[in-house]
Amino acid sequence: PQSGESPEQFVARAAREKGTEVASRVSNSVVLSADTIVTIDGRILGKPLDESDAVRMLMLLSGRQHEVYTAVCVIGQLHSKTFEGLEKTRVWFNSMTETQALEYVRREPVLDKAGSYAIQGFAQVYISRIEGNYSNVMGFPLPLVCELLSRSKVYF
Repeated sequence: PQSGESPEQFVARAAREKGTEVASRVSNSVVLSADTIVTIDGRILGKPLDESDAVRMLMLLSGRQHEVYTAVCVIGQLHSKTFEGLEKTRVWFNSMTETQALEYVRREPVLDKAGSYAIQGFAQVYISRIEGNYSNVMGFPLPLVCELLSRSKVYF
């Protein structure tokens, strides 16, 4: 994150930059981009660097509540309009041991997952509750995406 940037501002900027970069290489298109982060205690957990980093992140989440933010950006080149939105979901993780965390990391490919877990996979056994949109935790908040596409006159 840039100096003084909140997690919400960081993830929105990341989604916007991804979309802008793609839009610079295409024309007469609609570009949909997104970025997802996990936050706990104000710290952003992105994708883990390796297996031990993944276990470290899971131990931070163990027995605690955290937030998942996904920012979505729709760039409509035909009308030169950009639509952006942000979804936030709270997730409660059950306690897990370091051994369980390591077994989980070895069971599922999580090195490309913010916070080192995939709610749609085996991680479900460790999640006791969510407050907000489930698809957001998967990294693609479908209601928000549909709303932005509708506002941009692309869909619905």
